[in-house]
Amino acid sequence: MVRLRGHHLLCLLTFVGEGYTPAFTGNFRLIAARLSAGEEIEIVEGPDDICAPMLDQPEAHCRNSDIRKRDAWALAAIDERLGISLKPGSVLDLGGGRLVALRSAFAAGLIRAACNECEWSEFCTRIARCSFEGTLVQTESVGLSGKRL
Repeated sequence: MVRLRGHHLLCLLTFVGEGYTPAFTGNFRLIAARLSAGEEIEIVEGPDDICAPMLDQPEAHCRNSDIRKRDAWALAAIDERLGISLKPGSVLDLGGGRLVALRSAFAAGLIRAACNECEWSEFCTRIARCSFEGTLVQTESVGLSGKRL
């Protein structure tokens, strides 16, 4: 099971293989492959599997309180869009059209409150504008439009 914090549910929507460091990017690529293969997500509070390569760096923001606020905002927005209640310990899979629904809501700006002040926000906006082309998390071989890839 992939352990993810709230705002990383948004990050995985636009991940195309870029990141903070080569170790971070390599790790995220492995996580994207696991999610694409159908592995479930366990919601956690604080640093998660994506954060792992950054935790030994003094400038890592993974433990900052503003990041925990982003997690809460992301979970609240996703809860509203999917009609579910996510909290630490909850299990989520991206199948059943959830990935498509989340990407659609992301592209429409409906679940982006957690993205405010994120250094990657404009980058992710460009990916969403391009229909999430090149993103590495793909479930059910279906893209944003719902067409088979």
